[in-house]
Amino acid sequence: MKIVVGLSGGVDSSVTAYLLQQQGHEVVALFMRNWNDASVTLEDECPWIEDSNDALMVAQKLGIPFQVIDMSELYKERIVDYMFAEYEKGRTPNPDVLCNREVKFDVFMKTAMSLGADKVATGHYARVNSTFDENGKEIFHLLAGKDNNKDQSYFLCQLSQDQLSKALFPIGELTKPQVREIAKEIGLVTADKKDSQGLCFIGKVSLPQFLQQQLKPNEGEIVEIFKDSPLFSEEKPEFLSKEEELEFLSRKINYKKPDGKVIGKHQGAQFFTIGQSRGLGIGGHKESCFIISREMENNIIFVGEGSHFPGLHKKALKIDNSELHWVREDMKLQNGESMEVMARFRYRQALQKATLYQFENALYIEFDELQSAIAEGQFASWYIDEELIGSGVIA
Repeated sequence: MKIVVGLSGGVDSSVTAYLLQQQGHEVVALFMRNWNDASVTLEDECPWIEDSNDALMVAQKLGIPFQVIDMSELYKERIVDYMFAEYEKGRTPNPDVLCNREVKFDVFMKTAMSLGADKVATGHYARVNSTFDENGKEIFHLLAGKDNNKDQSYFLCQLSQDQLSKALFPIGELTKPQVREIAKEIGLVTADKKDSQGLCFIGKVSLPQFLQQQLKPNEGEIVEIFKDSPLFSEEKPEFLSKEEELEFLSRKINYKKPDGKVIGKHQGAQFFTIGQSRGLGIGGHKESCFIISREMENNIIFVGEGSHFPGLHKKALKIDNSELHWVREDMKLQNGESMEVMARFRYRQALQKATLYQFENALYIEFDELQSAIAEGQFASWYIDEELIGSGVIA
């Protein structure tokens, strides 16, 4: 097969290209240049230049064709502008999930196919295989990577059956130490290179500094809510239906300034996220204060003391049907149906026991245990055994 590898300049994609070459495939390397502005990165140099040079050296070492494609305008439009808009609304987006759905496995994949590729491969720690249903239709399965410490299936949670049908993840069966060992054995320049940090394709950035490119600082108040607030002691209403109960459990508490005490200032609610404790400049507490809510209209951040603060935890979350995505379309729930799953709403979060409930306007995830810092705009994903079967944006 002719396979185009997204060669990023890291060790994972480097070993991906090598493994495919060893399997006898015709391998072509493409490097995506997705960011040109070094002013917001924390490195001394623009990271894409170093990454591009490393990718070229790997391609030369393996003796495979190498091209650079500039996708910076598309990346700004589909990922960066989306990020700015979401933060401005007081939501917490995940650009890496979007990058895979909108860039790597959309425009990049289409570019690869236009070059005559049969498949596209990346250095993700995930796996894909397929089976056939009773009608002979091929069903593709997105599986967690074998390395539990590096599993990246969460970042691929928005991929479709069509995208998975053209995708390969050769290192998904390996652990990170095994990947590095292979790179050392064959003398790849990326063998000891540190894993990339920060935003997909941009590098390590100061997120507030990055957001300040477009979102202007705006001084506002930090209001502390206390554990004995009547907001947390309201009696649980009598529910007429399961949907009403789930709506209550996943609700967002609308805190107001009179509900608490002003204890500080901040430079813009859009620069913070739910569950954040660093960077607030709050003293005089036994435990750290955590952000429990943001009121964007009046630019107020609400905080509570301690990781067990009641306003930080929820039993359920809601996903509007318009934001719902089934990787396994054949397993999609119908109105009134439910399903037991394992779920997460952050990368590296341990999978949590949960039940999905589908209703006419939304899907709810009810967890067996209380969950901390569920934020609007994050992606929730759900699994059965090792297979990721669906995902959606938290309302």
